[in-house]
Amino acid sequence: MKLTVIGHFCMDVFHRADGTEEKKFGGIFHSAAALANLASDRDTVYPVFGVGETEYKEVRSLLSQYKNIDPAGIFQFSEESNTVHYFDDSPNECSVKVSKPIPFSHIKKFLNVDAVYVNMISGNDITVDTLDEIRLEIRGKKIPLHLDMHCLTLSVNEDGTRVRKPMADWRRWCFMTDSVQMNEEEASELSIEQLNNELLAKHMLPLMVKAFVITRGENGATMYQEEHKVLLTTEIAFEKNNEPVSTIGSGDIFGVSFLYFYLKKKNYIDAATYAQKIASHSTKFSLTEKHQQLRAMRELL
Repeated sequence: MKLTVIGHFCMDVFHRADGTEEKKFGGIFHSAAALANLASDRDTVYPVFGVGETEYKEVRSLLSQYKNIDPAGIFQFSEESNTVHYFDDSPNECSVKVSKPIPFSHIKKFLNVDAVYVNMISGNDITVDTLDEIRLEIRGKKIPLHLDMHCLTLSVNEDGTRVRKPMADWRRWCFMTDSVQMNEEEASELSIEQLNNELLAKHMLPLMVKAFVITRGENGATMYQEEHKVLLTTEIAFEKNNEPVSTIGSGDIFGVSFLYFYLKKKNYIDAATYAQKIASHSTKFSLTEKHQQLRAMRELL
């Protein structure tokens, strides 16, 4: 199978309480590495994103170590990479140097695949016009498209802090998208009307969305589908662990797992169940370890 993964690369900077800081590759890097570990060596993953010239060679080199990743979609730009700062003593994230949207002209050559995953890491990853072009390109070929709304529901203040914002055009983003994912905080503030989850699902599914998933951390996930105009709700349990080591990247891991296992099973409930197991398992490990641990998880499943 061939899968394309689209979104912004991110340089994550962690500011520790002791005054030290640590830099990690993040954003769509999590999705690409996770999918490469879950997929077999016979599959091909096409990550499509840009990287600043400082990190470009190392990022491309790291992902090129995977036999099933084709790095042709990774491109270099002269500006600094998209950067997000995290602080131990604050729940707020700070975005600086947000990258420009990825143009459709670069994405188009990587759409002759079995599935497409769009993860709005920064909220500026692609424009809605580009998403429309992607849909038009793949719809007739019945290529499934999975959209993680992620930071589409955030706006960036002048000081770089990110705050939730309702989206007037969320329906256009979701229209004719096979599956849509968001966490419960994103879902609660997505619509101007502040629709509850069930009402949001009832508005979402008539947009030709086949599966709508809300992830809830340790409370698992809820998937909504429609059958004969009746709303079907499936609760998917979180695999209980001890105190999580790291939850960073778990949503990205859920998204690529969901799409990959949908291709395998052709069943959204099965796909969500597998994705929840894998995302839950990933929280047992540090950010450095979790991608490698997914390969062992794949063998177990």
